[in-house]
Amino acid sequence: MRWQGKSTRKYTSGRIIRARGKRRFELGGEEANTLLGKTIRKTVKTLGGQEKVRLLRDSIAIVTDPKTKTAKKVKIETVSGNPANIHYVRRNIVTKGAIIKTEIGSARVTNRPGQEGGINAVLIPSTA
Repeated sequence: MRWQGKSTRKYTSGRIIRARGKRRFELGGEEANTLLGKTIRKTVKTLGGQEKVRLLRDSIAIVTDPKTKTAKKVKIETVSGNPANIHYVRRNIVTKGAIIKTEIGSARVTNRPGQEGGINAVLIPSTA
């Protein structure tokens, strides 16, 4: 977990001496790092009594074809690109914006799987 409070430095690099310590509500949550594999979900309580569904592993995505305006449930083969982090491709981690290779072609992930509990994607038109 990472502390997400204010910095201890000014923009001029001078030090800021805080009037109080860190607080529990300023802590960030664990990263989901959604991988490929058999579906595993975990529910996490949030502030205000709400719940988020963390998707830890999944091998299926709901892919929408923008031309035909239809959606299909397809199997994910691999992660072929990820602008968030180049090392996520090697580790097959799915995040928003990731390019996934599916049975029907390449698709871009449009939602946040670690926050929403599923993988939604839009088919990328092939340039061939």
